[in-house]
Amino acid sequence: MRFFGIGTIIFSVWMLASPAWAEQLVSSQSEFLSLVSGKTLTRPLVRLEVKPTGQIDGRGLRWEVSGSWTWRDGYFCRDLFWGGDPLGYNCQQVTVADDRIRFTSDRGAGMSAAFRLN
Repeated sequence: MRFFGIGTIIFSVWMLASPAWAEQLVSSQSEFLSLVSGKTLTRPLVRLEVKPTGQIDGRGLRWEVSGSWTWRDGYFCRDLFWGGDPLGYNCQQVTVADDRIRFTSDRGAGMSAAFRLN
């Protein structure tokens, strides 16, 4: 397993620290797909595509991000790899406001990451 050091810390802070705004819960796969299809999810130094085929591709800092996702019981469940290292499986609550989407880990009880929809 690769040791990322300070890069891991910076990436984690960018992925988890997000401003709050008025949000609506995304409760269905079709609603989720209507939001992300054909869009790139961005935040500083991170660009991701969540594809209708169940794939996730992109970059975080300078490393590739890849994985797969499904919609299960009202949650976005993903299995993600960053730089080839597993970040693990997690089901996340999804909320949206304007052109931003937020993923909150552990079915809405954990930390969150917000992205701009471009």
